[in-house]
Amino acid sequence: MTESAGMNNLPILTADSISVQLAGRSILKDVSLTLSTGEILVIMGASGCGKTTLLRCLAGELTHSGTVQPAPKSTPGNARGNNSATTLLMQQQPLLFEHLTVFDNIAFSPRMRSVSPAEVTARTAHVLDILELQDVATQYPQELSGGQKQRCAFGRALLAEPSILLMDEPFSGLDNDVRMRLQQFFRELCPEFGISSVFVTHDLREALIVGTRFGLLRDGQLQLWPNAASFAAAPETGVRREIDFWQNMKSISD
Repeated sequence: MTESAGMNNLPILTADSISVQLAGRSILKDVSLTLSTGEILVIMGASGCGKTTLLRCLAGELTHSGTVQPAPKSTPGNARGNNSATTLLMQQQPLLFEHLTVFDNIAFSPRMRSVSPAEVTARTAHVLDILELQDVATQYPQELSGGQKQRCAFGRALLAEPSILLMDEPFSGLDNDVRMRLQQFFRELCPEFGISSVFVTHDLREALIVGTRFGLLRDGQLQLWPNAASFAAAPETGVRREIDFWQNMKSISD
């Protein structure tokens, strides 16, 4: 299926007719989507439905039929002004440099781009502050909690300055309070850093917290909704069932 970008923002990423077969099985079937500048497109689906496969295709890590096209340099959707929009995949397990401190992990990308030392320090200090990591800036990954590791990985991703951030269930496995805080960080910081995102999750609550647009992947095919209201109203998404369940639980406890 095809789906058009929002009217107010030009697409920063366009994927057309992506199909993938692995071990003789069709994982993705003619999947098309657009990601507009500033959007957070949440994609849900059951385990094994192909969500990670789709992200790997969008990241250029997996061979597929069809096309994936980041915005070219001349397109306003590419705010970075590079030859094409840059894409970064952040996975569930935070892949940190174990021999580097939290500060040096977050500062890694601007240092590789030869940003001045003073600017690196200023940018890294800003990220440490907003992600509440100042107190562990000199610690190493093995000394951190799971939530601290994820915040560090997210901070490093922010300073890599991707145009497109692909998120593969990055907050699963964390306790509820930490997970909610990271969801809030994500939703608030993507606009500040000019990041558009495709965010994969199996959690309805998380999807509604972080998303601005929504998709459901089933049987290798992607169905899309333009906003939370239309997504919640569609029977196949399960949002209505979830709401009804908790309302029934509340009535029982009252």
